[in-house]
Amino acid sequence: MARATARHILVETEDKCLELKQRIEEGEDFTAVAKEFSTCPSSAQGGDLGQFGPGMMVKEFDEVVFSADINSLQGPVKTQFGYHLLEVTERTD
Repeated sequence: MARATARHILVETEDKCLELKQRIEEGEDFTAVAKEFSTCPSSAQGGDLGQFGPGMMVKEFDEVVFSADINSLQGPVKTQFGYHLLEVTERTD
């Protein structure tokens, strides 16, 4: 079964998500941005969600995690929880 390891930043608005994406693309550290801005409890670990399989996260999140290039910044991804920036750090098929 496929498995992925990912980290993410969850915020309430698309505008905030886009702002943070730009900051990371310009060189700010993903972990530091996650700790400061993410509203998810994973923010304490710099957004690290650990390893999970298909179906363990909401559909919109799963679709990106199991198709995006490894170590590429993705988002905003809208879910019922808000807007996510995410990065797949590892994936196995």
